[in-house]
Amino acid sequence: MVKMSKWVSLALATTLVLSLAACGSNSGSKDNKGSANSGSANATDKPAEKTPDKKITITFQNIYPDPTDPKNQIMKKLVDQYHADHPNITIELDSLNTDQQKLKLKTQAASKEVPDITIVNPAAQMKPFVDAKLFAPLNDMLDQNGLGATFQEGLLDWYSFDGNTYAVPDGNNIAVVYYNKELFEQAGVKVPTTFEEMLEVVKTLKSKGITPIAIGEKDSWTGSFLFMNMVLRTNGGPGFLQDVVDKKKTFEDPAFTEAVDAFESLVAAGAFQEGATSFDYNAGENLFKTGKSAMYFMGTWATGGIETSSVNGKVGVFKFPTINGKGDPNEFMLAPGSAFAISADSEHLQETKDFLNYFMLNFPKETFEAKGAVGIGQVVDGDFKAAGYSDMAMEVLGLFKEVKGGDLAFDNTMNPGTAQVHLNSIQNLFVQKKDASEVAKEHQTAYEDNNK
Repeated sequence: MVKMSKWVSLALATTLVLSLAACGSNSGSKDNKGSANSGSANATDKPAEKTPDKKITITFQNIYPDPTDPKNQIMKKLVDQYHADHPNITIELDSLNTDQQKLKLKTQAASKEVPDITIVNPAAQMKPFVDAKLFAPLNDMLDQNGLGATFQEGLLDWYSFDGNTYAVPDGNNIAVVYYNKELFEQAGVKVPTTFEEMLEVVKTLKSKGITPIAIGEKDSWTGSFLFMNMVLRTNGGPGFLQDVVDKKKTFEDPAFTEAVDAFESLVAAGAFQEGATSFDYNAGENLFKTGKSAMYFMGTWATGGIETSSVNGKVGVFKFPTINGKGDPNEFMLAPGSAFAISADSEHLQETKDFLNYFMLNFPKETFEAKGAVGIGQVVDGDFKAAGYSDMAMEVLGLFKEVKGGDLAFDNTMNPGTAQVHLNSIQNLFVQKKDASEVAKEHQTAYEDNNK
């Protein structure tokens, strides 16, 4: 559970028009928890080259495979510039979708062949890698050129253990429902304010031949993300998973079974596209971005890709509604972003840190210019409206101001064994109706088996 005060300080930082002087001269350096120290550097300064004549290859595993996504374009632009400035260094991109990357990293970790730079999620998901000493502490990299000071206050805490920060995030997001205003008007429906209304909207859209909600459930975290938002409502607020951990509740609690019933009612109403479990994240999102579905539940990191798609100008956002009168729409699924970690066994550890330092220092400016800065985890220099960000993007920025708190995703909270059973269990609900009590028992058994 994330308390209001901490999250609001993070969310509001997203909307502040602040200087990126933290990336420039006299910005100071930063320890792993964010305190500024004296020093000066410039974001565009080249890191010192240790062995300028030595040919070095750095493997950069990432989750930006979609060439239409602004982050993919930004990554390639920065990599190309780094190549030009450092001709002895080659950045080798390994671009995968989220589930592919998670699976590949598990295999690599088992053989202790983690790539120079890889992607991890915060808190519980990255802890096993840290415990296995697979990642290098990045405190010194955060000091370099004042990089640490560019992150929103408190954000790096999600990636820190025992006084060391092991990863730097690309975002800090909340989950919202994007909707296609044109398709809503075509079907004669309005933005729902309750889950019951949402079900009726789904049924009406379906009857008009319009796919109500796009999802990429081949990447099983997407269904979990939506489902846990529903638990946030049926529980009457944040903290359900923490209550399970603290033995105050079990998965057989009515809040959980009520959410299962609500989720299954969406599936039964035909809310999702046919074969949803065969669509990966990018394919599911592209249904919405090409105008083939009316709604899309996702983290606000999707804003940039939607803004540069064919439906730009037709999209609005709304908060996930109450369920059976329960929950507060101003409590959201919170998503401190996926983050870049460096292998502790990298053969080119300092050169890898130098590159990642360069990449992250330049990321805010490049992302802002590419219309992809909504929901990034660093402070942003610029007026979003004046820069031509869409009304939809401005709506999203406005929602950040209304965040009262919320919950992290299931797999960022629970141990990996329990999380995997959960992901499979929710994915199965897309193809097979099960009694809510049976789903709850599956979860409880998995939790007990993984906490003996």
